Amino acid sequence: MAEGEGPIIELRQRKKPKSSENKESAKEEKINDTPVPERAPKHVLFQRFAKIFIGCLAAVTSGMMYALYLSAYHERKFWFSNRQELEREITFQGDSAIYYSYYKDMLKAPSFERGVYELTHNNKTISLKTINAVQQMSLYPELIASVLYQATGSNEIIEPVYFYIGIVFGLQGIYVTALFVTSWLMSGTWLAGMLTVAWFIINRFCYLMMSASTYTFMMMWEYSHYLLFLQAISLFLLDSCLLEQSDKVHEVYRIYIFSLFLGYLLQFENSALLVSPLLSLVVALMLAKCLQLNVKKGTFVAKIMKVINFYLVCTLTVTLNIIMKMFVPHKENGHMLKFLEVKFGLNMTKNFTMNWLLCQESLQTPSQDFFLRLTQSSLLPFYILVLIICFLSMMQVIFRRMNGKSLKETVTLEDGRIGERPEIIYHVIHTILLGSLAMVIEGLKYLWTPYVCMLAAFGVCSPELWMTLFKWLRLRTVHPVLLALILSMAVPTIIGLSLWKEFFPRLMTELTELQEFYDPDTVELMTWIKRQAPVAAVFAGSPQLMGAIKLCTGWMVTSLPLYNDDDLLKRNENIYQIYSKRSAEDIYKILTSYKANYLIVEDAICNEVGTMRGCRVKDLLDIANGHVVCEEGDKLTYSKYGRFCHEVKINYSPYVNYFTRVYWNRSYFVYKINTVISFQS
Repeated sequence: MAEGEGPIIELRQRKKPKSSENKESAKEEKINDTPVPERAPKHVLFQRFAKIFIGCLAAVTSGMMYALYLSAYHERKFWFSNRQELEREITFQGDSAIYYSYYKDMLKAPSFERGVYELTHNNKTISLKTINAVQQMSLYPELIASVLYQATGSNEIIEPVYFYIGIVFGLQGIYVTALFVTSWLMSGTWLAGMLTVAWFIINRFCYLMMSASTYTFMMMWEYSHYLLFLQAISLFLLDSCLLEQSDKVHEVYRIYIFSLFLGYLLQFENSALLVSPLLSLVVALMLAKCLQLNVKKGTFVAKIMKVINFYLVCTLTVTLNIIMKMFVPHKENGHMLKFLEVKFGLNMTKNFTMNWLLCQESLQTPSQDFFLRLTQSSLLPFYILVLIICFLSMMQVIFRRMNGKSLKETVTLEDGRIGERPEIIYHVIHTILLGSLAMVIEGLKYLWTPYVCMLAAFGVCSPELWMTLFKWLRLRTVHPVLLALILSMAVPTIIGLSLWKEFFPRLMTELTELQEFYDPDTVELMTWIKRQAPVAAVFAGSPQLMGAIKLCTGWMVTSLPLYNDDDLLKRNENIYQIYSKRSAEDIYKILTSYKANYLIVEDAICNEVGTMRGCRVKDLLDIANGHVVCEEGDKLTYSKYGRFCHEVKINYSPYVNYFTRVYWNRSYFVYKINTVISFQS
């Protein structure tokens, strides 16, 4: 053995130097023996710089182009620039109308501090109810948007609505850029980023859902800890499989804890964060690490300790969550738990709210059309291929580690072991978890589909994935490394060209076709309210319509299209009784209990047809009120009263005693709720 190797061997055998001098000398020897890497040639450095520069430029350009595409499509669909302010505001549907209305309120406030105070002590939106709108609806994006609008001087050059939707489209552009960069970092080539963006744009969803995705994310911000909970589970499984250093994973856990407590303080001491499963899981993982014993890896004892540690974490998580809920005052989301019970067939209910939620398209299982669209763009087949290869390679690594075999410090392309890259395995686990949920609840496809685009694009552009496949096939005829490199360039290029040929003309057609959002009845209704109704009036009707009234007129309403509050859900159910078979007196008592002055009946709900069987509002109300009895598969209807929304239009006693029609058009009937009841025959 060469003499020069002696110090290295001595260093490896020495476990603990006895003095600081020994430590310093050992470090010096190690440094002296370590070969100094040669400087890369200038042309290599230039190539690296050019690759990074072009990739960054492509990522930013992709995001900007997507934002411009959304803006152009939005203009073509709604003729936004040619409409009056009221017509523009009507295009905000459902909960998005509420968010934009509070953005408007912030701009109208004399100061930022006053605006925040009015939102946190809001008693001008819902009758008989004071809400902290910032906390309940997580209005931080709207607060930031209002500050930016005024601080940048945009109020002098652009209308508030254009600034607001510009931020929405800009966030979508940033999202696309993030997908590009993530796929680029995973595969090592920005070609994967381009393919990710192409698949994402082609497999977008319908425009209204796409433009609302940012609002959905804002609305779900209070539930973001559930998404982080899935990430924590992925990291826990990654750590359990010994595919990553525990110290790195636990650093992420500490970030979770810090973020939760910071969110708790910034969200007005939101107790939901303290009782979240994320906090319980992270604390359980920290405690389990403190109790973990150091044993030799690969032994039978180590395997048993791994199983015990897994069981300990699961048990501690459940126990801590129960304890936190016992001692921390919080609002229990009872409707969510009941919904999940009914969704998974663990319970049956006639409750209107539960059945109404189950009938919402976003909460049902994905339709066949969704998978057909993914398949037509070739996304789903390549995603399944990439997922299977990565998953099987991951399982190989796990079995190797369970048998005590150590992983290589550096995995080369020739090794064909894509499953040894921890970041890849994390994304595989995460996409499987999100995909499992998306198969149950269609609305979660907005979180899962971008992951599908990113993972599929990474896979087809990664030589490591093709090399892993060739290793399994034991390819001999052609050099596998060369073939893997060729396929990692040729396959995405062919996919890109086919997507360009088939889908690019469709995108251009969408931008050239003139569409029109035409809703004159709603415009007439809002105009009548602003001109004829008293400023102190309170309106009652469906939550979706009430959101539009709040935005377009500013009048107070009895309910809103928000589904994270038990009291609002109960209000919505009570107000919906106007479409049930209840007496005029019952409806009058319900409306006056919320101090309503005007009632709006929508003909589209009263005469609803063509929706999913058993999911019409009036059908759900009949079931909840016991007016429909199911016997041997037959539905028997019984009620001594006619359907209120029909009967009140006829203008006969006793309905005219309680309600006076003051306005109507083809879609809406507005009734003034009488304060003095006249019992005329």
